[in-house]
Amino acid sequence: MSMINFELYKVFYLAAKSGSLSQAAKSLFLTQPSVSHAIKQLEEHMGVTLFTRNARGVTLTQEGNVLFSYIEQAYNFISLAEEKMAEFKSMDSGELRIGGSDSLFKHYLLPYLETFHEHYPGVGIHLTHGTTPEIISSLKEGSIDLGVVRLPIIDPQLEVKEGIQLQDCFVAGSRFNELRDRVLTMEQLTQYPIILFSRNSRARMAVTELFREQGCELKPEIELGSVDLLIEFARKGLGISFVTREFVAKELEEGSLFEVKLDVALPPSKVGIMTLRHIPLSIAAKAFIERIEQQDIGSRT
Repeated sequence: MSMINFELYKVFYLAAKSGSLSQAAKSLFLTQPSVSHAIKQLEEHMGVTLFTRNARGVTLTQEGNVLFSYIEQAYNFISLAEEKMAEFKSMDSGELRIGGSDSLFKHYLLPYLETFHEHYPGVGIHLTHGTTPEIISSLKEGSIDLGVVRLPIIDPQLEVKEGIQLQDCFVAGSRFNELRDRVLTMEQLTQYPIILFSRNSRARMAVTELFREQGCELKPEIELGSVDLLIEFARKGLGISFVTREFVAKELEEGSLFEVKLDVALPPSKVGIMTLRHIPLSIAAKAFIERIEQQDIGSRT
């Protein structure tokens, strides 16, 4: 890409983003005729019309929208590259952008985020919540530095470092005390009200498939949007929740919840830290990952 072409794309991007040629001109310290000429050059080069003009400014055509979807990603990566260069000077500023689920943020990452913030208070922390496919998409678009998800992840564009191991289980409150000392079959468990995470998380898909392989259909009576609600509904006796054992350690220890035992072992899973392969990490992201690795090693020794 030649320098003049890059400048044309930059004009296009800012005009599309603001919906105004005059706003784009102001941002670039150019005259509006210069911006109009740049857009015309790009349209002639592409052989398509990119904008339609109206009284309020400009809007993208269908062709313009397609071009914008690519240019926006490129612009994000260029902006990210500039930020990373600035971060080489110090860790007194910058941003750490992480994608993951609410439960992993709260129950796994929170201690690491606390210590990181204590050591680097000038670095802003931005968390993006979403499902694994959404986090992978955000990582590839350049809107986050790293993603924390359940494994396995198989994608040649991603590099994945394995973290802690998690064990999922079924838990219940005092309403189901008759199950405390029993070992249930999958078929027996399905006779009770089951509470599952409402979104298609990896954990839910895995346990649903496990039950299906044994000839049982795991149909939830209640579906909820957060792990905290899964825990609270189980404590209130509204059903038996499928949760991660490590995330309910406090409730299991104090006795407000107990684990419902099955005659089939539920497979464990691992947490992984995803980054884009062959894309250098920001100083903040690199320091954060190193801190996780050091604390994980320390906790195992």
